[in-house]
Amino acid sequence: MSQTTDTTSDAAIPPTPTGVLDEVIDGLRDRAARWIEVDVAGRIALLRELTESTLAAAPSWAAAAARAKGIDPDGPLSAEDWGSGIVVTLRNLTLLERTLEDIAATGRPQPPAIRTRPDGQVVVDVLPTDRLDGILYQGYTAEVRLEPGVKEQDALARMGRIYRDGVERVGGVGLVLGAGNVSSIGPMDALYELFARDRVVILKMNPVNEHLGPHIAAAFEPLVRAGFLRVVYGGAEVGAYLTDHPRIDHIHITGSDRTHDAIVFGTGDQGRARKERGEPRLDTPVTSELGNVTPVIVVPGPWKPKDLAFHGDNIATMLVNNAGFNCIASRVIVQHRAWSQRGALLDAVRDSLRRAPQRSPYYPGARERWETFTDAHRSAEWFGDTADGEVPFTLIPELDAEVTDDVAFTTEAFCGVMGEVALDAPRSIPDYLDAAVAFCNDTLWGTLAATIIVHPRSLADPEVAAAVERAIDELRYGSVVLNHFGGAAYAFVSPPWGAYPGSTPQDIQSGSGVVHNTYLLEDVQKTVVRGPFRTPVTPPWFHTHRTAHKLLPKVARFTATRDPSLLPGLLFDAARG
Repeated sequence: MSQTTDTTSDAAIPPTPTGVLDEVIDGLRDRAARWIEVDVAGRIALLRELTESTLAAAPSWAAAAARAKGIDPDGPLSAEDWGSGIVVTLRNLTLLERTLEDIAATGRPQPPAIRTRPDGQVVVDVLPTDRLDGILYQGYTAEVRLEPGVKEQDALARMGRIYRDGVERVGGVGLVLGAGNVSSIGPMDALYELFARDRVVILKMNPVNEHLGPHIAAAFEPLVRAGFLRVVYGGAEVGAYLTDHPRIDHIHITGSDRTHDAIVFGTGDQGRARKERGEPRLDTPVTSELGNVTPVIVVPGPWKPKDLAFHGDNIATMLVNNAGFNCIASRVIVQHRAWSQRGALLDAVRDSLRRAPQRSPYYPGARERWETFTDAHRSAEWFGDTADGEVPFTLIPELDAEVTDDVAFTTEAFCGVMGEVALDAPRSIPDYLDAAVAFCNDTLWGTLAATIIVHPRSLADPEVAAAVERAIDELRYGSVVLNHFGGAAYAFVSPPWGAYPGSTPQDIQSGSGVVHNTYLLEDVQKTVVRGPFRTPVTPPWFHTHRTAHKLLPKVARFTATRDPSLLPGLLFDAARG
């Protein structure tokens, strides 16, 4: 059985002993066959229980996350884990429940629409998922593009197929190596193992956020009680013991490409030699999500001062969220050198960063990574205190696109640092967009997510509109988001979340496989999320939102209950942001 800890304490949790790990794995293997036997109705009932228990555990979960990140649990910044931790986990649970209800009623998941583009590529609409989504996320849509060559009938046949009669159910034990940054990653990866891959789960908490383990175990108590999930603790040694364990059937990791390589090929000279030869040391299948040097491509247009102010906050928020410890934080702003408002947009970003409260560098190594970037770029501008190991939010303007080995292009900072690069494309905006796509695809490391920001009046030009669509088509990223934070593709949950397909273990980039994906799609190529250029109210994830800490707990309860009586208060706090 897994270790238990008082959920009111944030004290360090000792590593789970190897003998206990063996007992945990043996117990899970004994329950793996039983999990497969749980029918759709039983899984729906379990998801309903999980929604209730997660909502009950939410206040202590959010408070523990805030304390660990140096945030006042009752202050405005406490909104962060209510949003990226609890709301998205509850959305995951409720969307999975709805999918299984559709399977019970019709035999398969029922996404809003499935269609074929003129070029033959199959597209599945996944947002809005219903009318309430259309109200709450007004102006936002998401579609999933499947791999070329897949036909609609193939997509329908493979969608949620583990729930079809006559399909062989393999099951087994899945190991989830939880991330240390965003508190929903581990639990949602566990849900995907269980409900999409049919495997029971051992979830190893990252030492950075191990304090959340007891809260996640409380939130997912119905799974723990039934023996389908166990939460364990420890660092690299425990991770190595588990990844090498012969009774683990699948490994999913969210972390760095270096950790991936250590697991798959080993460490030191022997590990490097295995990687060069393409000889993994493990036979166990591995899926992964490993970060990104995330681009924000800005399309020149007739921006007004309010547009500049909005997107100054928008781009800054992409960095400020979670103190910059996000795999899809804005890392490189891509601009047209000749755009007359290039400098004004950078000034708006600077102004927003000045207004952002300085954050505790809670993630290990943040100061060292910050120094690597700032030592390499004397033009770096920072907004805050650098004393006593602090890591201020930092902008590095005027990166040189020709210096393709610049650390800002090749390495994910994983702290509060982003850069800006200007591209020369003297002939036209479509030429600039083509150059921006080539730069992102060929120079920037990673394949997870990219953002394009484009004014609606720019899209009124057919050539620019066509160039934007061509950019969406050609960007080799698992998610392309128009006008907003790449994290939107993560937070909406119904889209698949993961790297662009095609990486190899030797050049893993942002990883392989997907998670979330509540319509249980297969053969996924990329997600495209479209949002309004400007929203009528401040989005609750903006660091400038004034009432998000009051709003997001209400959003959590509404997500779990769909109680219409909560809407007036929710909308009131949203409007005051």
